Amino acid sequence: MHSPELSRDTATAGEAVAHYLHAQAGDFLRSLRLHGESGADTAGASEAARALRAAARRISGTLYTFRPLLDPAWADDLRTELGWLSSTLALEHACTSRLSRLLDALSRLSGASPLPPARTELSPLHAAPARCAAPEAGGPTAAVGSRAGRDAAGGGGSPAGHNLGAGHGAGADGPASPGRGAGAARGGVLNVGAARAGALLERQLTLARTRAHSAALQALGSSRFHAVADAVALLASDLPLAPAAAGPAADTLGLLAEVAERRLLDAVAQLPLGRAAHPYNADALVNGLTTATAGEEQDAPWHEVRRLVRLHRYAQEVLHPGADPVLCHAGRVLDHHRDAAEASEAAAAAARTPRIAPATAYALGVLHADQRHEVEAARFAFQQEWRHATVTVSAP
Repeated sequence: MHSPELSRDTATAGEAVAHYLHAQAGDFLRSLRLHGESGADTAGASEAARALRAAARRISGTLYTFRPLLDPAWADDLRTELGWLSSTLALEHACTSRLSRLLDALSRLSGASPLPPARTELSPLHAAPARCAAPEAGGPTAAVGSRAGRDAAGGGGSPAGHNLGAGHGAGADGPASPGRGAGAARGGVLNVGAARAGALLERQLTLARTRAHSAALQALGSSRFHAVADAVALLASDLPLAPAAAGPAADTLGLLAEVAERRLLDAVAQLPLGRAAHPYNADALVNGLTTATAGEEQDAPWHEVRRLVRLHRYAQEVLHPGADPVLCHAGRVLDHHRDAAEASEAAAAAARTPRIAPATAYALGVLHADQRHEVEAARFAFQQEWRHATVTVSAP
């Protein structure tokens, strides 16, 4: 029996892409069946939805990278629909993990929980797949896996966080009721500002999660979703190929994968990696007091690199079936960057709630700054990971 590499060398590019897409379509359909069998509000349904999104992303990314080998109109239409489905299903999980992240940070900043231990070394980029499994988009991620990242984050907390309880008063945030994860401060006295901030965040993000859950259920029952499922089902048995797909797999796939890699290299070249190489550079805090749009524009190039790292990884999965994940930990660091950036936006949005108490607004401001420090730490860690990857690739 031939290995995947040997069989791919004798196949056309279209056959190699079809083999990968058939496997992902099978994962998509199995996940869809499990989701229906598990019920809407169970842990099994959540896991099935995660697998459904993962398969949808891989199919969509492959359609994008290897578009010249496929019918372009068909590929573009299916990719658009898969993007809609993936983003719709991800919203509920994103709200859940964002709330958990913010409440845990509040607990840590108010001294109610100990700091996590610092990691002492960079993780290898080409570790085994079991260790390199990337977390689901919007899901909780571990702390940035490097000592450098912890240093850039200031040890995971700010000294100002010990003053979260300064001030009193009541406002639109309501009475001081502890949110989940925002516990008692040192001495057992509940931290008023942190507790109210946690309660406000819990109300807002729980409402957003409920709406996202309803939107996901509505989407899964819509005719639009059934059309997507039918298209993926056909993809599992038939793939509309272009004439270019008749070329040899190694050469044709290699050229298209190089295009994806060049896009990634060009995007990384636009990042301020020189500044990110210095801890405490405050680059992620530059727009902390300006408009929300300015902060989003600052994060956008990093989010784009994250997207391109994912596309590069999917292209390598097609090109080298069964190989270890490529740039796995660099992608995880960028996932952490995205999560921290979106959490900081949620804290800022909560701080703009009318008539909240000064102590609550102060706690949310400290929480926003803490998450922007996490953004900066992730940028520092990515710079370290990317430099390590460059050295590994350049080594003879």
